[in-house]
Formats: sequence, C-alpha cells, structure tokens
Amino acid sequence: MSYRFEAGRIYRMPTHFGPAPGPRQMPDGVTRDPKRSPRRLSVAASFLTDPVLLEQHLPDGFTLAGEPVVTVEFHHMTDIDWLAGRGYTMIWVSWPVTFRGQRDRATGKFLAVVWENLADPIITGRDEIGHPKLYAEIAEPRRWNGAQICTAGWMGFRFLELEVSQLQDADPHRQATASDGTLMLKYTPRTGAWGETEVCQVTLTPAADPDNHIEQRQTGVGTVRFHKAGWSELPTLHHVVNALAALPVVEARGGTVTLSRGGKSYRDQRVLT
Repeated sequence: MSYRFEAGRIYRMPTHFGPAPGPRQMPDGVTRDPKRSPRRLSVAASFLTDPVLLEQHLPDGFTLAGEPVVTVEFHHMTDIDWLAGRGYTMIWVSWPVTFRGQRDRATGKFLAVVWENLADPIITGRDEIGHPKLYAEIAEPRRWNGAQICTAGWMGFRFLELEVSQLQDADPHRQATASDGTLMLKYTPRTGAWGETEVCQVTLTPAADPDNHIEQRQTGVGTVRFHKAGWSELPTLHHVVNALAALPVVEARGGTVTLSRGGKSYRDQRVLT
C-alpha cells in the first residue's frame, strides 16, 4: 500500500521516507530551546550605492525605501539544536525596500542572496521559507589586530571580503529601525516547460524575534568588496557576484560585530500577495 502525506507535517524530497526533520520540525522526543540556540557571531558592513543600479535587481512590486544602502552580513552559528549542536556560517546581502501587492504592503530589507557552507540549511531554507540560498566556502570569522575579518569563496576563488575595524563597544539594546521584517522572492521553474514558472511568491519573515538576546554589540569602520569573476572561476555564481561587484561604493556606512543567543525557527514565515 502506498503512503499518504500527513496533514500538518513538513515533507521534502524524497518524501517517501516520511516527514523530514529540520529547523521547523524536530524529531519526536527532541525539543528545541529557542532562548539558548543558536549561538551567533554576526559581522556586518554597509555601503551607499547607486539607486538606479540597485533597482535593476528588484522584482515587480518592490521599490527602494529610503537610501540605497547595501548591507552584507556574516553569521557564524554554533550550538544549533536542530543540527544536534553543530554549526555553519551564512552570508546575507540585503537593502531596504517597500513591497506593494494586490493585498499586502510591507517595508523592510530585501534579502537578495544568501550563501551558506552546509547543504542542510540550504535545502530546508529554499524549499520551506523561500530564502534565495546558494553554496559557498565560508571561513570562520577571524579576529586580528582589533578587526573582525570575513571571507568567502568557491573552489579556491575568493569572491567576497569583509572587515570591521576600529571596534568600539555599543549599546546592545539599541532600538532597531522600524521594519515589518525581511522580504524575499521564492521561485521555482516549471519542469519540462523551460522558461515558465511553477512558483513565484513574495515571502516575509516578520521582524519579531522575542527569543533572540543580544549579549554584546560593537560598531566600527566597515569595508566590503566583491571580486569580479569569469565564468570558469565561478561557473554557477559569476552572474550573482559580478552584479554585486558592479555596485559602486559611494560611501562606507560603518560596520557592526554582534554576539547573540537564541532565535526563532521561521515558522512564522508567510506569503504576501
């Protein structure tokens, strides 16, 4: 007898072995502690760029909100409960937008691309919540001469460097800019009908994250550089990296280094229309 999908359970390919464990569905008998896990070191730098070039990378329904400031964030996470205490590192590239749909409106940061150095969160994040995730080799952030240094590459080609220097302690409880959350475009092509769309949805991660606790925050001088690549150097990534490398750094807008613990599972992710 063939199997049937259980209502309310999360499945991923291959579905025929049952519901899939992951960040939003822990195995029976295992509980997560969102106030303790994960432990996160976040290193970010921002820069002002050309709004005309930035708008070229926005989907329909999106417009820039305020200044065209690009932020690149490295998040090195450890003690992750859904990975049984293991960890990984991810990179976010975003800028401020407003989305206006037929029913919904939201203002926040547009998550243009995410890189991660582990397949498991890439697969779960793309399928379940619509994060635009790709793979990269990401070194653990390194502290040297008073600066926090981050790098990323693919099969030996380093395409991204970020550094935050001249660090000074800052208020860990500083109020963040008002935001509805993080917006992204979830897309899946239609198999066999190449060039056609199976799924194209705007998804939103609401800003509220009550279990995330900031333990330390520092500010400093931030620098970020994307290195232009040829096709042979980044066969599947060069179009993304080169688009970001083409954004001019009109003005550096500082950087931050943050230590935090805890956070939500993104079960609150929803589709906007």
